[in-house]
Formats: sequence, structure tokens, C-alpha cells
Amino acid sequence: MSRVDFYKLGSQDNRSRWVMACRLVEKAYAQGHTVIVHTASAADSQAIDDLLWTFRQGSFVPHARVYPGNTPDSEAPVRIGESLDGLDVGDVLVNLGHEIPPGYDRYARILELVDQDEAVRQHGRNRYRLYRAAGHELHDHEL
Repeated sequence: MSRVDFYKLGSQDNRSRWVMACRLVEKAYAQGHTVIVHTASAADSQAIDDLLWTFRQGSFVPHARVYPGNTPDSEAPVRIGESLDGLDVGDVLVNLGHEIPPGYDRYARILELVDQDEAVRQHGRNRYRLYRAAGHELHDHEL
């Protein structure tokens, strides 16, 4: 079973949620983990890709975008995309999508970020229930 950590943010905007995701990705990378960032759309993937270069002065997180049909850079310790299809399994899955992606259970650790936007909260509640029903180890973090 996977360990699933829900990070609950006090803000209501995507940018704050994405910056927190970048901080968590940076931490996991620094600890030597391979990280997969799952997003809801190509636009969200591009936003995270751009933000990983700029979210914190002096930060460097080597990463690559994964597009449908391309061969991902297998050397990149952080890969970003809207589909997990064709990806090697990483140690950590950061889910920024609305749903739980197929194949999520191949990851030892899953990070979920939920802000105060009502739609984001509702999707988060649904994912929480599904993870719990599947028997995963759940942890909550109020930020």
C-alpha cells in the first residue's frame, strides 16, 4: 500500500498550490527520490515546468516534460505530465490533477495538495475517500 500525504493550504489560488508542489518536489529531489508530477492539463504541466525554474532564487531542480507519444528523458529525476502512461515509476507521485491517475498504486508515496478553492476541495475529498477505501496509509498536513 502507498503512503498518501494530503497537504491542505490556507490559500485559494492555483499558484500557491503549485509553489508548494515545487517546494515538495525540490525536497524529494534533494533526498534522492525520483518524482513524477501529474497535472490536469498540458497548460498546467507547462506552468509547473516554468515555475520549477523560478519558484525560489537559487533553486535547481532538473526536470523534463512528458508529452503524449514522446520518449521521456529517463535521466531527469523529476518528470511532469498529464498522463502516467509510458513513464517509469518514480519513488514519489505529486498529484495536481483532479482525479487519481491510473497506475497511482505503483508509487510508494503520493503527495496531494488541496487549497481552499471549493472545486479543488471537493476533488480532494473524493480522492481522500477513494484512497481510504483502497486501504492506503493517509496523513494530513495543515499548512
